[in-house]
Amino acid sequence: MSPAVTVSACPVADDLPREPADPSPDTLTYSLTLPSDFTSPGVARAVTRSVLYRHGLAELTDAAVQTVAELVGCACRFSGSADVYVSLRHREGALRIVSYDGHPRHSHPRLAEHCEARRRAELRVLACVVRVCEGEWGFGDAREPGGGTRMWAVLPRAGARGY
Repeated sequence: MSPAVTVSACPVADDLPREPADPSPDTLTYSLTLPSDFTSPGVARAVTRSVLYRHGLAELTDAAVQTVAELVGCACRFSGSADVYVSLRHREGALRIVSYDGHPRHSHPRLAEHCEARRRAELRVLACVVRVCEGEWGFGDAREPGGGTRMWAVLPRAGARGY
């Protein structure tokens, strides 16, 4: 009996670089899925500190750690699901932080308005941090298939450095 031959239409990329790219601000791209509980903001803060240091952005730590803690804490308080998601990216001279939670927008207008007011109140410290950094922030419906809410903040490097 002859040995079986496996045929695949999926190409194998032998030409991919085997050495990872040196960490730099431009290679900062991380995403985390965290449990929706009280330990997650602390984990997100620790990861943010480590990632910024590793990518040569330690001067952004204070503003970024506070921003991540506020976004993840709010996501955990509002999430209707077991986990929340946060991503960190550095692009075009700014740190971009995005958080998703499972809390969908209410269909009733008064409930939606009340819920948005609660979320804004939860994010009042975030608003202050972002304002001092001359950045921007906001929240709205998540575009992912599962729905929920997307919250985000953009911290320009120059503004966050002086925080």
